[in-house]
This record gives sequence, structure tokens and C-alpha cells, in this order.
Amino acid sequence: MKSNGQAKSDFSIKRKALNKGPKIVVIGGGTGLSVLLRGLKKHTTNITAIVTVADDGGGSGVLREDLGMLPPGDIRNCILALADTEPIMEKLLQYRFEDGKLKGQSFGNLFIAAMNGICGNFEIAIKEMSNVLAVTGKVLPMTLEDVKLYAKLENGKVIEGESNIPIENRKIGSRIDYVYIEPKESYPLREAIEAIEDADCIVLGPGSLYTSVIPNLLVNGLSDAIYRSAAIKVYVVNVMTQPGETDGYDVLDHVNAILKHSKDGLIDYVIANQEEIPDETLLKYYKDGAKPVIIDEQQEQKLKAKGINVIKDNLVDIKKNYIRHDALRVSEILISLISERNI
Repeated sequence: MKSNGQAKSDFSIKRKALNKGPKIVVIGGGTGLSVLLRGLKKHTTNITAIVTVADDGGGSGVLREDLGMLPPGDIRNCILALADTEPIMEKLLQYRFEDGKLKGQSFGNLFIAAMNGICGNFEIAIKEMSNVLAVTGKVLPMTLEDVKLYAKLENGKVIEGESNIPIENRKIGSRIDYVYIEPKESYPLREAIEAIEDADCIVLGPGSLYTSVIPNLLVNGLSDAIYRSAAIKVYVVNVMTQPGETDGYDVLDHVNAILKHSKDGLIDYVIANQEEIPDETLLKYYKDGAKPVIIDEQQEQKLKAKGINVIKDNLVDIKKNYIRHDALRVSEILISLISERNI
């Protein structure tokens, strides 16, 4: 058994190694982003998460409407993913009230709302919360503008609001042509642009294609900064399609949607799942209309023609019958890509 002194020495050595780790920028939102961050922080402390603030549903939507603040939900999950804190503190910040006027609201969202009130500035509030929770790296909103997301469908109809897009489109049953944000005059934080310019690797996703990943690319100047950066650009494709959003999409469809909302040449690598998922797990997803996102040789050839390399691996992590990315495996692949380039 190690003494306290030896344990502290080992921690110090590990921390120094992590501090020298690669500079990685991860862009997205939702559960997928926070899951990946938990894996990446085992390899480096030099992580910047740029997180969508277009969500308008659930507890975040209520606070956005009532207090006129940016939605804190995805930000909260990313902060907790990168936090060096006790398990009980994470449980506290993720706790959702079950009764009364606060029913459905998480304590972590209220914490951010209180910080926002104290600081009078959402950006500073996030930094202060990150300091309190000893966060590894940085968590930044994609913009400080109060943006709203819209989806234009292939049948010409327009759906307003991030939370409404998958719900309404499941009823309509049309593919999404493109999404856009209002106001169009929205800009990223200077700190986000600097992180992109200085990065060794920029990761898009995993996460909801049209409501978590692409909204970030719609902020003025963000796609251009990614394109100009000398970093490796990687897109981590979702394991499953999302009803009302990516019905019937394969890997190529996902990539084409991203390029349509940014520019050709934005992606260097695609990481896609090839692992078979147990039927008993898939059954629940099939009932909801979700199916595995597949990659075949024809898609690979088309992606190669675009200058995009495909990395296929077993990337599935199933917990309590929910399908998630194996964050440790995806992180290992990303670190390997960076190391190969440096060599």
C-alpha cells in the first residue's frame, strides 16, 4: 500500500504529464460531447469544449425563458465531465427536483443561473463555476448571443426551436434540408477562436447532427477558423440515427450535412463504429425509430474522394441498455492520430 507522500508524488507526476498533453478542441453538445470529454481528460488537461447554446427545451429552456440567460444544460454536463470533484458533488449538481415549481429542474442549472446573477455575465459565470469545480481544461459557449435554431425541411416547411425540430419532423416525415440560427449576426468567443488556432486536434461530435454539432458551425467565423487551423480535424459519427433528425442516414449522409453547413475540406478523418450491437439492445431503439449508422465500401470510396480518411473500430459502450460511444476507445484513437502526425 502506498503512503500518502508516494500517492501525492504519483499524482503530481501524472498531472505534469497530462499538462503536457495535446491541445484538443471538442465541438458539439448533448450527452455525446460530455461522454467523450470524460475519456479525453485521462490523456490531457489541454481540452477546450465549445458547446452549443441553441437548446430551448427542458429545464434549460425554462431558465432561458424566465431569466433571459443562455441555456445551461449542455454546459453543465461538460463542466461535470471535466470536473475533478467528489461523486457526491456530481450527484448534487445533476440532481433533478421531483416536485413543486422546480420539478424537472436540475440543481446544476440553478447553480449556473445563480453564478450568472452574481457575475452579471454568462461567460464569467461559467469560468467561476469551472474554478469552483477544478475543471480540467475550458468549457466555452459557442456564442454569447441569444440564438434560436430553425430547420428548413426538404418539403419547404420551417420548424422553429431546437427542441421542436425532432418532435415536429417525426410528425411531418420530411428530411431536413438545412438548419440556420437567428440572429445571423452571432459571433464566437475570442477564446474559442484562439483555442481552434492553437489546437493539435479539433473534434466534431459525437452528438445530435442538426441540433448539437452543426449549430456551432453556423456562428460567424467558427467554420473558417476550423478550416484554417493546422490541426487534425475529426468527425466522430453517431452510432445510431435519431428519429425526426437523421432517419435513414448513413455515415456519408452525416458528413455531407456537415460539409453543406460549412465547407469542403473541413474534415480530415471520420471515426465510425463497426461493432455489432446486441439484438435485445437494438429492439428498444427500433421501437423508437432509431437504427445503426452504417458504413460500407462505397461510402468509404466517396469519402476518400473528398480527401477524408475513415477509421472503423468497435466503439459501442452499452450501459443499462443505452448505447453510448466507448469514450476511452475514441480518445485512444484521437491521441494515436495526434501522435502519428507528430512523429
